Amino acid sequence: MKSPQLSQVQIKMGVLVTGNWSDNRGMTDIILTTLNARYAHASLGLRYLRANLGELHERSVIREFVIGQKTEEIAEKLLAEQPRVLGLGVYIWNVEESARLVAMLKRLRPELIIVLGGPEVSYEVDEQRICQLADYVITGWGDVSFYALAKQLMSGERPTQKVIVGVQAPLEALVLPYDEYTDEDIAKRHLYVEASRGCPFKCEFCLSALDKTAWPFPQATFLQALTRLYARGARQFKFVDRTFNLKVDTSLQILQFFLERLEAAPDDALFAHFELVPDHLPERLKDAVARFPAGSLQFEIGIQTFDPTVQARISRQQKNSVAEDNLRWLRTHAKAHLHVDLIAGLPGESLDSFAAGFDRLVALQPHEIQFGILKRLRGAPIARHSETFDLRFSADPPYSILSTRDLDFPTLQRMNRFARYWDIVANSGRYPRTLRWLLAPTPFRSFMAFADWLYATTGQTHALAHERLVHLLRDYLCEQEPSAVTGIDRDLIDDYHAAGGRSRLRFEVEERSLPRPESRSAKAALPKRQARHLRADVR
Repeated sequence: MKSPQLSQVQIKMGVLVTGNWSDNRGMTDIILTTLNARYAHASLGLRYLRANLGELHERSVIREFVIGQKTEEIAEKLLAEQPRVLGLGVYIWNVEESARLVAMLKRLRPELIIVLGGPEVSYEVDEQRICQLADYVITGWGDVSFYALAKQLMSGERPTQKVIVGVQAPLEALVLPYDEYTDEDIAKRHLYVEASRGCPFKCEFCLSALDKTAWPFPQATFLQALTRLYARGARQFKFVDRTFNLKVDTSLQILQFFLERLEAAPDDALFAHFELVPDHLPERLKDAVARFPAGSLQFEIGIQTFDPTVQARISRQQKNSVAEDNLRWLRTHAKAHLHVDLIAGLPGESLDSFAAGFDRLVALQPHEIQFGILKRLRGAPIARHSETFDLRFSADPPYSILSTRDLDFPTLQRMNRFARYWDIVANSGRYPRTLRWLLAPTPFRSFMAFADWLYATTGQTHALAHERLVHLLRDYLCEQEPSAVTGIDRDLIDDYHAAGGRSRLRFEVEERSLPRPESRSAKAALPKRQARHLRADVR
């Protein structure tokens, strides 16, 4: 993955910085680190650990890196600070590079104490090389357990137990991490926040199925933390709660927090992201949501599957008709950006079943459909279906499904390509007018035909530039609809230039006054993709 360009303000010596920077001189007792998927993603987990280190707080720093950086460079920067203890957050997207890093650090400085934590190392610990290399592994919640271990290590004690089961502390006992966000984080990165933890539902593809319920943070304390973040200039908030809308009174207080600030300063844009339970949208919540201006809300809504038999099989409780009504209401009466999830490869779901669900979702017109491929998360109960439904997962992260009883390997490969092309064509928001030509007469089958053609023509799923993709779309659509060339050309040209295209397309006959490149100045808090969909709604 290509790393984003970082300024010297954002990065020092290749390291994303939180805490007291030592200019690589002297000694830092405790380094908390991870490899983020992108620079824009600030690790909430590391900030929880540092916020709850008590008297060790000032003896610690956060050093964040990005996957794709050279292991040697990361090791050099970490070792230059001469840490005694290194806490490393391990996730499905960074476990391979993290394992290489741990191996190199241990080869260079065997006495460095390395403590692992995170969902990827919370289950199947004995099977993982990275766990064998490290000194300690904290499974589950690490907020207070890391502090307890670090305190022992700083006093010279070395616990004999390598695998430590994390203590689930009462949420009111935790120090909230939001003061650990730096000014650079607030200016440049996504700020992750949570009003609750856990999930009461038991969907077997998800690690949250192992939770007993959802636990709320003290609301007054949380809102005070949000107030401080907002006062410091934060305008993008991504809530990681699994069930934001489950407790309506709590949801309304948080929505009111943002509404008050929007109403007090209408020109000071903000953007808040929430994950919603699809079949729970009572009238009080609708009334609040309807008050938000366009470009200020995004809802991530997990449908996953519309097949009732598959839903029951994976312990997913969902009232499909209510979920559809709620999506329809949101699209019609609210101005929120709707990002809706489907999962391909669930046990017992056939291609026909998935296609029917996809078409059903397209008819509801969400802004984005996240076409996900089932993954085997370590510890997730979905594994119990492996034998019955012949679920075969990749042995390598992210452990994607390769084939099932109902979907063979070639079909799932086609679906993977469909997902990628759907993201760059439909979800990108670049082709709102052109999309109707691609989805007729039935969305899934029609777009699958395009995906098959595009891969056969280019052999690529990545590095398809905007202008090149426009010409490929035209070649395909004109081949399918030779009598509609004029309409296809008109829509492609309009979409290309509305999305900031500056060149004259080869099939563009008339000169036109080209638009200015895409700008975020008008809605500074709104991400680019969401801004394109907002413009399409206005058009």
